[in-house]
Amino acid sequence: MAQYLLSVITDSLDLATPEETAAIDVFNDRMIADGHWVFAGGLGGPDTATVIDNRGERAVVTDGPFVETKEFLIGFWIVEAADLDAALRLATDGSKACNRKVEVRPFL
Repeated sequence: MAQYLLSVITDSLDLATPEETAAIDVFNDRMIADGHWVFAGGLGGPDTATVIDNRGERAVVTDGPFVETKEFLIGFWIVEAADLDAALRLATDGSKACNRKVEVRPFL
């Protein structure tokens, strides 16, 4: 089994509706039951981000996201799946449950 990051992408700071929250709970329960669940979490909005760049003589601390963009990450799942196709199927179900786009990336 390989691990994949399923990143939830949004363009709004609106929280999940009660219906979305219920669908996410059902999706999470199914992933746990099927042995795909590793970890998941929600993230604060871009306005809560701080970027540290310590590649030079001293650290530079910048408030805000590392990239200014309309869309941003609002949450994630780390899952175990047999292959990319299985991870894509999980992401498809997760996207439906949370009503947002989901990006899939393998852990190296």
